[in-house]
Amino acid sequence: MIRTYPGPAISAATAVAQSLAEMSSLVAVGALIHVLLLRPLPGRKAFPLPAGSDLTILRWASAVWAVAALALIPLYALDTAGVPLSALGQPGITAYVVDAASNLSASIIRFAFAAIVALTARTASRWTTLLIGLWAAAIAVLTPIVVGQVLVGPNHDLGLDAAVIQAVAAYPTFGVLVVLAIRSLLGSVIATVTWRRWLRMAVVALPLIALAEVVVTWFKLAGTPLLASATGWLMLVRWAALALIVTATIAVVVTRRRRRFRRAENGLLALASVGVFSWVAVAAAMLRKPPPQYDVPTSVNEVFLGFDPQVAPTFAAIAGTWRPNLLYIAIAVAGIAVYLGALVVVRRRGIAWPLGRTVSWILGWVFAVMATSSGLGYYSAPHFGIHMIMHMSLSMLVPVLLALGGPLTLLLRAGRAGGPVASLHDWVSWLLSWRVSKALYNPLVAFVLFISSYYALYFTDLFQTLMRYHWGHQLMNVHFLVVGYIYYSLIIGVDRGPKPLPHIAKLGMAMAAMPFHAFFGVILMNGRSIIGQDFYRMLDIPWADLPAAQELGGGVAWAGGEIPSLLVVVALGIQWARQDRKEAARRDRHMDTGRDTEYEDYNAMLAALAERGTDKREGSGR
Repeated sequence: MIRTYPGPAISAATAVAQSLAEMSSLVAVGALIHVLLLRPLPGRKAFPLPAGSDLTILRWASAVWAVAALALIPLYALDTAGVPLSALGQPGITAYVVDAASNLSASIIRFAFAAIVALTARTASRWTTLLIGLWAAAIAVLTPIVVGQVLVGPNHDLGLDAAVIQAVAAYPTFGVLVVLAIRSLLGSVIATVTWRRWLRMAVVALPLIALAEVVVTWFKLAGTPLLASATGWLMLVRWAALALIVTATIAVVVTRRRRRFRRAENGLLALASVGVFSWVAVAAAMLRKPPPQYDVPTSVNEVFLGFDPQVAPTFAAIAGTWRPNLLYIAIAVAGIAVYLGALVVVRRRGIAWPLGRTVSWILGWVFAVMATSSGLGYYSAPHFGIHMIMHMSLSMLVPVLLALGGPLTLLLRAGRAGGPVASLHDWVSWLLSWRVSKALYNPLVAFVLFISSYYALYFTDLFQTLMRYHWGHQLMNVHFLVVGYIYYSLIIGVDRGPKPLPHIAKLGMAMAAMPFHAFFGVILMNGRSIIGQDFYRMLDIPWADLPAAQELGGGVAWAGGEIPSLLVVVALGIQWARQDRKEAARRDRHMDTGRDTEYEDYNAMLAALAERGTDKREGSGR
């Protein structure tokens, strides 16, 4: 007989393993950030990996994380199936548990990437290896979040974005705080540069964490009173833990300024760590009980989209409808803030920076927010044609503007090379020289990624599989932007890549993409099968016209591929002409100063050859 409650042993073991996995993952991420970005470095040409407590904390935390994530796979299976350990021997029960385990793909992914973090921490001999671990840690942390409670209920698009933003801000910030507390308790002195860098992180991250917590609280309560559910009480505990973290952090800042109170620093850091672990433990406890948003009546559209677009997408509806895409708004604000901060540093040093680059960068992010938060973003999920408009905006228009902004060049000029600690200049330089970066900036790789993304996404089941989930839709959007930026940065980008291309090769890349876009658009317009047909038919859309939407999408793909490509070719021609003029002016200046003797040397060489030929003829005549 199938049970509905697995018993106290499985429930307690699952809760403990979940809490252990969350806490160890937070420490592992904090240790990675500390090792890579915050600690003082004696080397100038490379990042030496630390010996002692820095790497030890990372290795132990990542190992515990991997073990806890592995243990959660069978525990989740038993918990989901409602089967206690004592019932496993009964006929049919084991097969039922195995069937339940087959639906735990998120847990398996978390374990796989947590194991990669542990493996890189154990075997890394270079700092760039730990970058792979950092990316794996991000996937392992975000995977269970995006498929958890925030994926259910009305407005889950807002709740999920807020949860992702909070995790990206909280795990590095709180993780480093715990690592600093551990190092302090072990007797290590926290370097001033480390503390200052973490404070800069905290000043930005803590308000962001609090704002995201407000959105998540509003989403989970779904209009119910705060104290009317266990979720509300647990959210209050989360807020109290967050207040404890902020208060203890402020107290540490005060004690570090007053040296006579330095002894209290260890205790305050430990108190802040208690707040961090309480904040994480409450999040794990909340998974044991469905929040109020589970009980809210939900339409079919709200199940898949988070909202219910019943109004047809006329021009007026698209222009007047706005629904914030919190993830892209956060990315845009961060991108503009970092760029302007680097610009201020550059200007203070008296280094000129063209205004057009700044305008291009800001416009790129403005258009990205407009494409995802306006009516285009609102109707991009239920209407394929509008989805294609947003797709082309994110993969072609926005990347062109961002590439013309030259962000890497600006960051390189804002940082100072060398010094006792790694600077922004060192990080960007070493990142560009990384083998992975060189592989991504390989022209052939960039071209294949840019073109194949269209065919692999829309002519397989991948599109309609991702469209069923808000995280899948957001993942597509991020992919469009990243791949488009890499491609166009090679063609018209201001930044100098690992292997710069000559202008003729850039022109070839731009021209080569045109027929692929045209062919893709023609297939969509003339194709008989509807792209994502099963997904669109599951939606309750009264105004849906799938063939017309796909025909519009095909036309957008054709025009959106040809017109921007032509504009890119024109911009490339202008850049080419400007570079030729600069080179000609440089040569003229060089010759005017008398330092360029290339023309005279060439004439002297011809005269010497002619004289040698004359001597040979005279010799043969004798």
